Amino acid sequence: MTAPAALVRADGVPFREFIVKVHSRCNIACDYCYMYEAADQSWRAQPMAISAVTITAFADRLAEHVREHALEAVGVVLHGGEPLLAGRDTLEDVVMTVRDAVSAEVKFSMQTNGVLLTEANLDLLSKHQVGIGVSLDGGPAHHDRHRRFANGRGSYDEVARGLRTLTAEAYRPLFMGLLATVDLANDPVEVYEALAAWEPPSIDLLLPHGTWDAPPPGHVPGETRYADWLISVFDHWYAQPEQPVRIRLFEELIAQLLGGTAYSEVFGTAPLDFVVVETDGTIELVDALKVAYDGAPATGLNVRDHSFDAVLEHPAMRANQAGEAALCETCRTCPLVKECGGGQFPHRYRTGTGFANPSVYCADLAKLISHVHSRLAADIARLTTAGSKT
Repeated sequence: MTAPAALVRADGVPFREFIVKVHSRCNIACDYCYMYEAADQSWRAQPMAISAVTITAFADRLAEHVREHALEAVGVVLHGGEPLLAGRDTLEDVVMTVRDAVSAEVKFSMQTNGVLLTEANLDLLSKHQVGIGVSLDGGPAHHDRHRRFANGRGSYDEVARGLRTLTAEAYRPLFMGLLATVDLANDPVEVYEALAAWEPPSIDLLLPHGTWDAPPPGHVPGETRYADWLISVFDHWYAQPEQPVRIRLFEELIAQLLGGTAYSEVFGTAPLDFVVVETDGTIELVDALKVAYDGAPATGLNVRDHSFDAVLEHPAMRANQAGEAALCETCRTCPLVKECGGGQFPHRYRTGTGFANPSVYCADLAKLISHVHSRLAADIARLTTAGSKT
C-alpha cells in the first residue's frame, strides 16, 4: 500500500495508542472475525503469546517515542486473539515492564470476548487498573448467530457470566463499555436495549469490515440497509430525554457536525494516531486492513530493530495520516467530505485502484450523516425559536 508524495504530510502525528497483541489465538470462532476469516492470514505464523523479550523491546520503543514527542500520556490496549489467554503472569509482565520503562502516564485497557472474566483475572486487572471492553452483539439470539465456539455452540452464556462478574460492585470501575458488530438480521432496537441493559459506560457499534471486492454481509451497491439499521438505533437513542448510555459512533458524528473533531476511524479526517504490535514484535497498520488482501497491514518493521518514528515515515502510514489529501477525487469533491472523511480506510479497497475509492459504505454513511444532521438542525431551530420568545 503506497501513496504518492503529494498526498502525505511532511511530518507525522505521533502515536498515542498502541494495540499490543499479547496472544494471537482465540477461544471462540466468530464467523465474521477479520483476524482469522479475512484475506490476510498472517496470524498463522505468529507465536501464540508475546515473549518477555518482545515485551521489553516494546516497552523500550514506547519509552523512546514518548521522549521524542514529549507525550504526557499514552494508551496501551491489550488485544488478541483473546488477550486473557496469555495468562496472568504475561499480562502483569506487560503492564509492569511498560510502566517501569515509560515516563508518561500509561493508561491500560483490554478488549476481550468476556469468556475468561473470572474473579482471579479481574483481581489482577483491578490491581493494575486495566480498563475492560467486552464484545457482545446483543441478547442471546443476536450474539450467538455469529459468536460461537469452534464446536458451534453459542458463547452468550459464558460471556454473560463474565459480564455479571465484571459488573459486580468490586470490578465495575474497570468496565469501559460494550462493542457490538452490526448484523442486519438482528432488530436494531432490540440489540440496543439488550446492550443498554448491562448499563455500560458506552456502546461501540461496529460496521462489519468489508471491501468492494468482499462486501459486507447483505450489502447491495446503492442500497442503505446499514444506514437504516443505524438510524433506527439513533432515533430510539436520541429521542430519550437523557441518553442513558453513550454511543460513540453517534457522539463522534454529532461532534463533527457541530464543528468539533471526530477522533474515530469512521468519521472525519483526523490523522490516525495508533499502531499495532503483533506477538512476535512486528509492527502493523490498522488491524482491519486484513480484510483487504494478504499482507495489507504489514510494514516490514519490528520493535527490536525499528522505532515508532520509522513507522510514521512508512508511506502507508503517511497516507493514513494525510486527511482529505489522501482521498479519491469522488470523496474530495463530496459535500459531506468534512463529516465523512471517506469512511474507514480498509473499507475503500478495490483490486486495481487500491484504496483510491469511496468507502463500500459510501451510500450508508451519506444517509446516516444527512439524517443526523437533519435531526440536529431541527432541534437547534426549535431551541432558537423558543429562546427568541423568552
